[in-house]
Amino acid sequence: MAIDFNASNGATLGVEWEIQLIDAETRHLRQDAREVLAALPALSLDGDNPRVRHELMESMVEVVTGICDTVGEAKADLSGTLTALRGAAAERGITLACTGTHPISDWRDAVTAPMGRYAQLVEEMQWLARRIQTFGVHVHVGISDGAKAIPIVNALSSYLPHFLALTASSPFWSAGDTGLASCRAIVFGQMPTAGPPHLLDDWAAFEDYMDTLMRSGTIRSIKDVWWDIRPHPDFGTIEIRMFDGIPTMREVGMAAALCQSLVTLFEQQLDRGYTLPRPAAWVVRDNKWRATRYGLDAIVITDDSGSTAPLRDDLYELVRELEPVADRLGCAEELKVAGEVLEHGAPYERQRAIRAGGGTLEHIVDAAITELAEDRFVTLGEVVHAGT
Repeated sequence: MAIDFNASNGATLGVEWEIQLIDAETRHLRQDAREVLAALPALSLDGDNPRVRHELMESMVEVVTGICDTVGEAKADLSGTLTALRGAAAERGITLACTGTHPISDWRDAVTAPMGRYAQLVEEMQWLARRIQTFGVHVHVGISDGAKAIPIVNALSSYLPHFLALTASSPFWSAGDTGLASCRAIVFGQMPTAGPPHLLDDWAAFEDYMDTLMRSGTIRSIKDVWWDIRPHPDFGTIEIRMFDGIPTMREVGMAAALCQSLVTLFEQQLDRGYTLPRPAAWVVRDNKWRATRYGLDAIVITDDSGSTAPLRDDLYELVRELEPVADRLGCAEELKVAGEVLEHGAPYERQRAIRAGGGTLEHIVDAAITELAEDRFVTLGEVVHAGT
C-alpha cells in the first residue's frame, strides 16, 4: 500500500481548536452547533477548508486555520474566526470557552453531530464514542519530505508529557474531581486506535502497518488512526494531538510555537545526517500516564534505563533549548508563555485553585469563559466577585 505524502513548503502551521458552546445562563453545554454553524455560512461552507465545522458532538464547534507560515499568523486567523463565532453564538444566548472537559455537564446529555461518519463511529464504538464530550487542540507542522515523518513522530513521542502537562485542563468530569490533571487523555485515549503512536522504523513500515489495519477491517482509512502524534499525508504535516482543550489564545500560541520549534529542530538534525532519538514504547506510555495523573508535578522517565527528572525542570530546559529555533521562526514570544504557565499554573491547576478557595464548578466555568474572552489567566477572586 503506497501512501503519498504531499510535502509542505517549510514548517507551515495549521491549528484546530475545539470550542465549547455554553448556555449563558445555566453554564451547561448547549447542543446547538448546527444552528450556530448555519448562521456562519461563509465560514462553515467554505469548500474543503471551512474555518468552523462540526465535531463529534453538537456541544462544540471546531475553529480551523488555513495554512499559516508563523504562529502569529495562525493566532490572527483563529482570532478573526473566533470573533465571528462569538457573535453568532451570542445571538442565541451562547457563550464560548475551552477546557478539556466541561466541569458540570454530563456526557450522557451529549448529542452526536448530524454526519454519517460520526453516526457510524458511535454505532461501532458504542459507549466509548458516546462519552467523548471532550475538547482538544491539534497542531499541524509541515515537513519537506515524507521520509522524515516517522523519525520525527518517534522523536516527538518523548514530549507527550510536556505537551499534555502544559495544557491539561480536565480534572473534572460530570461534576466530580477525577484526581487527574487530564481526564480527557483517558476518555479519548480508550478508543481502539487512539493513544501513543506506534514507533515504526520508516515510511515503508508505516505503509505496511496501515495496509494491515485496513485489510483486517480495523480502520477504513488512515484518518481513523487517532494517535497522539501522527503523520498527515494529505496535508504534508506532522499532527500533534496531545493537547487538552486550551483556555486562552496565548496558550494556543504557546502550543503552536512548541510544536513548530521541535519539528523544525528535528528536521534540521535529519538534514545534517543525525539519527533522531527513539524512546522505548514503555517509556512513552508510562510518561503519558504520569502527566495525565500529575500534570506538571510528574516525575518523568528520561531514558530507557529508567532515569527520572521532574517534568517542570525538563520543561524549563526544553524551552531554553528551543529559544534559538523559536527566534528564527518568529515565535519566541509565544514560546515564553510556557514559563508563565509554569509560574502561574496550568489550566487544571487554575481550576483546582478556584475550587480549593471555596469556588463552585460554575465559578470554574465562568473563569474559562473569561479566560477565552479576555486572553488572560483568571483568579478565584475575580469570578467570585463578578457573581455577587
